[in-house]
Amino acid sequence: MQSSIQVGVNGNAVWVKVEGKGSFLNSGSLKEFTREMVNRGYREFVVDLENCAMMDSTFMGTMAGVALRLKELGHGHLHVVHCGPRSRDLLTGLGLDQIFSIHANGSAAPECQLLKGGANGSPEEKKQQTAQEMLDAHEALCQAAPKNLSRFKDVLDYLKQDLHHETPSN
Repeated sequence: MQSSIQVGVNGNAVWVKVEGKGSFLNSGSLKEFTREMVNRGYREFVVDLENCAMMDSTFMGTMAGVALRLKELGHGHLHVVHCGPRSRDLLTGLGLDQIFSIHANGSAAPECQLLKGGANGSPEEKKQQTAQEMLDAHEALCQAAPKNLSRFKDVLDYLKQDLHHETPSN
């Protein structure tokens, strides 16, 4: 199954449509895009999961990071729409329903464009960037709900070790 993320703007809301899988493979592009849109002043984000087959913890952590950033700014909100029972169970199981709203239905997404992106640079730099994005996402999950710390402690330790080990020494 081909996975992609499509993005668009409708009024003051930024829409993100997940087609296929939301995973560590497309989390970096999503993080860059949402950071840019927040910098441009957007504060309402809608993530449409209608055609999302599955999400991994890095992807959910990236969404948590967006919601936490909006909370930090003092206004704005992340809404998840067209969320099926399986995705709802994943999100609520991580306590993410405490930081963004989850809806089984919602309005149709506006016309969206494919989000391009991903890490640029050498394979080593890409690996380092992916590991950092995964670490940031899992830290956001733990910040969103402290109970997640025990769940992701080993992942966090591994990613920190991996990053520390991979850092070139000068």
